[in-house]
Amino acid sequence: MGTSRRLLQSLCLSAGALLFVILSGCAQNPVSGKNDFVMMNEDSEISIGRENHPKIIAQYGRYEDEALQRYVQSVGDKLAVVSHRDDLIYRFTVLDSPVINAFALPGGYIYITRGLMAYLNSEAELAAVLGHEIGHVTARHGVRQQSAAQAANIGYMIGAILVPELGQAGSRDLFNVLGGALLSGYGREHELESDGLGAEYLARAGYEPQAMLDVIRVLKNQASFAEMEAKKQGKEPQAYHGVFASHPDNDTRLQNVVLAANQYKMAGGKVNRDVYLNHIDGMAFGDSAKQGVRHGRHFYHADMGFVLGFPLNWQINNQTDRIQAIADNGEAFIEVLADDLNRRLTPLQFIQQRLGIEDLKGGMTISPDGLEGYTAITEIPNGGLARISVVYLDTKAFIFLSGSKEEKQFSQFDVDFLATVNSFHRLKQDEMALAQGQKIVIKTVGRNESYTTLSAQSPISNSPLLQLRLLNGHYPDGNLSQQQKVKLVQ
Repeated sequence: MGTSRRLLQSLCLSAGALLFVILSGCAQNPVSGKNDFVMMNEDSEISIGRENHPKIIAQYGRYEDEALQRYVQSVGDKLAVVSHRDDLIYRFTVLDSPVINAFALPGGYIYITRGLMAYLNSEAELAAVLGHEIGHVTARHGVRQQSAAQAANIGYMIGAILVPELGQAGSRDLFNVLGGALLSGYGREHELESDGLGAEYLARAGYEPQAMLDVIRVLKNQASFAEMEAKKQGKEPQAYHGVFASHPDNDTRLQNVVLAANQYKMAGGKVNRDVYLNHIDGMAFGDSAKQGVRHGRHFYHADMGFVLGFPLNWQINNQTDRIQAIADNGEAFIEVLADDLNRRLTPLQFIQQRLGIEDLKGGMTISPDGLEGYTAITEIPNGGLARISVVYLDTKAFIFLSGSKEEKQFSQFDVDFLATVNSFHRLKQDEMALAQGQKIVIKTVGRNESYTTLSAQSPISNSPLLQLRLLNGHYPDGNLSQQQKVKLVQ
């Protein structure tokens, strides 16, 4: 493209951006008092939250503990009334999810998962999370973010009309990258602003504003633990995209915005550790009965009525559509899925017809717990081997897919693959209690008790010693004090 063409493109894009600004409007930010570039009024902002709230509940589920819901609402209300948008009616909801997260929808709809609440250690820390999310609402971050995204799209469309070359795939990709960088930059600044606002609301409501830093420490420890667990499985660690995810690398800025909240601080800022612990005593931890429960090396599913045992010391992941077990360093894996039975096929026919796998070796009929099943070895596209097994239970076909990272290790792990399939059985009456899920239990540390002794009795399946330390704010190598209250899992 020549110089004149590049200049024309630049002018056209500038004209498009100018046209966009002319056609859109600005609104005064409730926090800063400055004019922000936004593309919707407050009524439209509130309608986004109102319309999407049922979708959030449908996706995650509302935690059915009304006393806990009322408690979280009461803490949030204390912060909301001292916020920059105290005219909004805020709704604080605990979601029935083990995922560690909190987020806000425009218009005052704020969510925190029981998964995150399990790792907080005081009411002040809970208030810090809620205050941070209130900050996103009061500063209209969601609206500003959406407006920036719309601006990027409109700018591209105008530019593509004026400069046809922008309609080509390569140009679209570049524009998306630039738009993403813009939005990512906003995200970092928004997170820092919300920390400052959250700390201010904490102080104004009588809480200790330093709790904001305590929460961030909890989340950083979680990220460190997740990275370690991912390495054990030979997987790339997943980046955490929840609350505080986009924190600037320079923690000095964070400390400064929290420190600035001290001007609003009241004498004896509340922490309320015991109050918080009393409220989460008995709260579900990890998997719920609806999702299936991991207990040691076993997996129990009450609704589907089955139990499964995985190899000792393998990492067990309970996903929405499958159960996955992974050996150290990702050397081998087992995945289990369930599918509806619709025709009267034998398990072998199911593998051949429903799964489309016909090249089978060493096939044999199996009958774990007297159930109908079949297992065989097949080659996979990369030239390796996999064991495919199917077991019928009532109107479901349970599909087991197992393999190793190196083909030469397959025979070594195949013993574990077969043992897992053969462990499959109907849930028995004496196993019903194990299928009901685990709970947070608060107790006082007794003489000669330590994380080591307590973790040896813990039903947590993956790294119980480290997880107990995470739960109680002592990660990675802190210790308990006698007579202190501690969170355990039972």
